[in-house]
Order: sequence, then structure tokens, then C-alpha cells
Amino acid sequence: MTHPTQLGKYRITEVLGEGAMGVVYKGFDPDIQRTVALKTIRTHLDADDDSPGAPASRFRNEAQAAGRLMHPGIVAVYDFGRAENVAYIAMEFVEGRSLASYLSAKVRFTDTDIPGIMSQLLDALHHAHDKGVWHRDIKPANIIMTTAGRLKVADFGIARIESTHLTQTHYMVGTPSHMAPEQFLGKPMDRRVDIYGAGVVLYQLLTGRAPFAGTTEALMYKVVNEMPLPPSMVEGAERPGWFDTIIARALAKRAEDRFSSAEDFKQALVDGAGQGIDDTAWEKTVMLAPPRPRAAQPLATPTVAPPSTAGTSLPSSSAGTASAPTPSHWDKAQLTQAELTLAKHVGPLASVLVRRAARECADINELYSRLAEQVTDPRARDAFLGQASLVTGGQHRTAGGTAGAPSAGGSKGSPGSLGSAGSASGTAIGGPLNEAVMDKAQTLLAQHVGPIAKVLVKRAASGTDSRAVFFNRLAEAVNDPAARAKLIAALGRLA
Repeated sequence: MTHPTQLGKYRITEVLGEGAMGVVYKGFDPDIQRTVALKTIRTHLDADDDSPGAPASRFRNEAQAAGRLMHPGIVAVYDFGRAENVAYIAMEFVEGRSLASYLSAKVRFTDTDIPGIMSQLLDALHHAHDKGVWHRDIKPANIIMTTAGRLKVADFGIARIESTHLTQTHYMVGTPSHMAPEQFLGKPMDRRVDIYGAGVVLYQLLTGRAPFAGTTEALMYKVVNEMPLPPSMVEGAERPGWFDTIIARALAKRAEDRFSSAEDFKQALVDGAGQGIDDTAWEKTVMLAPPRPRAAQPLATPTVAPPSTAGTSLPSSSAGTASAPTPSHWDKAQLTQAELTLAKHVGPLASVLVRRAARECADINELYSRLAEQVTDPRARDAFLGQASLVTGGQHRTAGGTAGAPSAGGSKGSPGSLGSAGSASGTAIGGPLNEAVMDKAQTLLAQHVGPIAKVLVKRAASGTDSRAVFFNRLAEAVNDPAARAKLIAALGRLA
């Protein structure tokens, strides 16, 4: 399609995304000399339909709801206008990635990261609620983590402004997996629908998954009638039990049983953590790498992007280069190689994850063992460990013993993977696989699975000469986390 070169006073410089209802452009405001995102909708869509769920109604609602909010944690709206057959919203242009993209990449957030992220979200919601605005669609896709490490709430298209008719109180809108019971049931609702949505986000940060899954009908039944499994009981999550109480209250079926405000929700996190929340922890430890600038897209060939998130973030498309200084005990070339190896499996997050691990690891084998925990798919982890063994070779001895060891309890994010390194009982990433190692590994595995160990060893050794890949495959055959950790530790002691 043909795209305009100008909308009102704004000069179009790039197409960021295109959906069925409109296009999102990158633009430039010549008066203030700043870059903006221009979210558009084709005006013919509002010719006869002004109902709350209609595209045009939602579009105007977004402009009016977000336009009354001025908070660093909310994407700012600057202007609303019409040009030819297009209506547009000029808003803050934010470089970053949605929280959903991190969750889909299986990034494991630490017990320190999570309260800080939630603190930023709840501060933004408190501001919106104080101004009489309920977002009603709080979910990871509408939460942007900027390249500076700060959080921005976006997409107020179905927000409700208190004491207005912009959206009907009883109109069922939202994303099913993040909707509160009263949203499904068409009951009167208030700001506590956002408390529920924030509770779902917290659950996802803790466990890597939403509290309920299934078809819309199945979700509706579960949300209205069932309580989710507490995060501390979700396999592989291994979270402190104090999060369970907070989740139970945030996801309460009755609105009056939830936290009465975003401030109360935040205070519960402070009390649970037992100390003040550092909401810059994410900025300091994770968001160290800005995305590489991508080439501008010709206006005639836009990139398709989901309408609900396009226009407020600029996704990174490569591993990038970290802006923070390289830790002094590392050769920059080693970290660059690690980024390239990991990027094949986790994409642009590789740069962030490598620099984070580099601050906690002493040598190259320990680094690759730690990074392997971030590759949750067994086959992909095999490939990563195989590539890692080519890089590390036989460099697997450290002053403290054998590098590349699994942690005593295995990887939190992936109990079947090689954990963090550095203990005397560990396994090296480097090192070839040979018959002697296979025979000893079979004896160890048989203690957990019996005679089938012989078949499993043969299968695990198929197609690889990497000891790390071989051990990883054997660990996947043991379902019990404690037994798996015991096996990994024993395998790591093999000569």
C-alpha cells in the first residue's frame, strides 16, 4: 500500500508495523525536534460503529485515557489528529522490548528482579488509578522494558475512565488469560481488575507461564471457579513461599478480597522480601545492552506487527553490543563469541545474558554452563553445548577443581540442564566423549532408571562427541529433580 510522507505536522520517517486497522509509523515533530510514534487508524472504520469494542471507539479511548496520564512508567500521548482519511495518535517513541518477548524467550527472572519490575508496574498503575483510569488489559505484551532498563505501560485502548461513557462498565473486554472474574461475568468492575492483571503478570514472572490455560471457555471456568497452583509448587519454579500468599490475594475471585490498591500490592512485596525494593535492579543487572539500530524500512514495504503492541517499542533484531564495560577479567573477544553462540538459540537477549553471567563467573567453562541454563529446549541446549565445547575445548580445569559444574540443585530454570560451574564435583563443558566415560555413565544412570540405562546411554551418545551434550541428554531421562541433580553431580566427577 502507499504510505503518506506526512501526517499533520509530523514527517513520516519509517513504517514500524501494520495491522488490519491501521499502520504505526516512526515520525518526527519539527516544532519540538523530537522523534514520535504515530499510531493510525483508517477513519472509514468508524463510519457507523461507535460501540465500546469498535476499533474507532477504542482508538479515541486510548488517546483520551493515556492523554490524561503523565508518569515515567506510562507511554506518553502527545497529540490526536486527523489527516485525509486517517486518524492518528502521536505518542512517545520508546526503544525497547515487551515483557512478553522476554518471557517467550524463557528468560528466568531472579527473586531480586521480580519485586523491582512489579514495583515499577504498580507505581504506574497507582498513578493511572489516582487519575481515574483503569487499564483493564494489563499483560506482558503491554509492558515495555526500555533499553535504559525502565518499564513503560502501553496500550490504553480498552481503558475505562471513571465517570465517563467512553467504555461501558459491563462490556466484556480484555485478554482472556489476564481477565479478572468480573470481566468474564459482566459484573461491575473497578481498579481492582488491574490488580488482578498485575497478579497474573507476577505469576508469569515467577513461573514462566500464566496461571490458567485453555480455550476461552475453559479459561472462563477456571478463572471464575479455580485457584491456580501456588508458584512455589510449580515444577522448576523454585520460588520462596511468601510469593504464594501475595498471588492468592492478587488473584482472589472476589474483588473485595484482593489488594485494595496498587500501593497495598507493592507494600506486600516489600514486606515479603523483608527489605526495601530496589526497582533499578533490573536496570543494573539485565538491561545492559541497547539493541543495534536496525535499517530503516522503505515506506512501500512495511513490516507486519501485532497492532496491540506496535508503535510504542522498537524491537531489537540482533544480539547487539552491551553499553556497560566488559568485566576486567574477561577477554572481550570471548564474550562476543559467547553472545554469537547463544544468540542462535535465544536471539537478541544473548548480549544481556552473557554480560550478566560474566559478572558472576570466573572462567569460560563456568560461563557456558551458566548460559546453558537459559536454553530451555533440550534439543536446542544440546546444540548450544555442542557449540560451546568447540569453543572451550579442553580448558576445563580451575584452581578450585573442575569447571563447568552443575549446581547442587541443578538449574532452577531447567532442572535437567548443566547448572552453574565452579565446584570440585563439576563437569567440564570441554572434553571429548569416549567409551570409558560412557560405561561409567551407564553405571551411574542405572542407579536411577534400571536396565534401560544401556539403551539410554547409546541413544544419548548418538550424533555427538561432546561430553557436555551427552551428560545433558542423560539428565533429561531422570524426572525427579533431586535424583537428576544427584546424577549430574556424579557425572561431573567422571574423569
